[in-house]
Amino acid sequence: MSAKKIAVIIGSLRKASLNRKFAHEVMALAPESLQLEIVEIGELAVYNEDLEGDGVTPPQAWTQFRDRMKEYEGVLFFTPEYNRSTTAALKNALDVGSRPYGHSIWSGKPAGIVSVSPGATGAFGANHHLRQSLVFLDMPTLLQPEAYIGGAAKLLGDDGKINNDSTKQFLKKFIDTYATWVETNAKTK
Repeated sequence: MSAKKIAVIIGSLRKASLNRKFAHEVMALAPESLQLEIVEIGELAVYNEDLEGDGVTPPQAWTQFRDRMKEYEGVLFFTPEYNRSTTAALKNALDVGSRPYGHSIWSGKPAGIVSVSPGATGAFGANHHLRQSLVFLDMPTLLQPEAYIGGAAKLLGDDGKINNDSTKQFLKKFIDTYATWVETNAKTK
């Protein structure tokens, strides 16, 4: 059986973001049944319906993103928390991918969410706000284990790698459970 292709979307656009570091750590822990690849979202213009439809050619970055996302069988989201929600960049990627109406690239793709924050709550608000959008987008989202990574900066060494076994074990359990979730919920091609 071939590995399931999973898009990894990171809500923080910073190159040195904690979410990006944790995404790489989770990718390294993934079982062979998953092939995880980061899909960048920073070049997507803010969604505006006037930029497509009625003979208007949508921005090239939108078309490339939509076409690329069609290759994936699931999506793993990493999000920080900005003002008790996810980032504008991540919400914009969801909006771009859900349009034009009736042509969503998200529908049916099994999702997982890891929220990462230097704060104590582990971006709980962003995690749950993102879940609300994924319900509407028809993405079956892994329920347990929930992954709220609080105090994240202290969990990484100077090399950007996880510095303790309990965090590594938790993330391994998360990605293994997500792999099973994908097997159970991915649409057959």
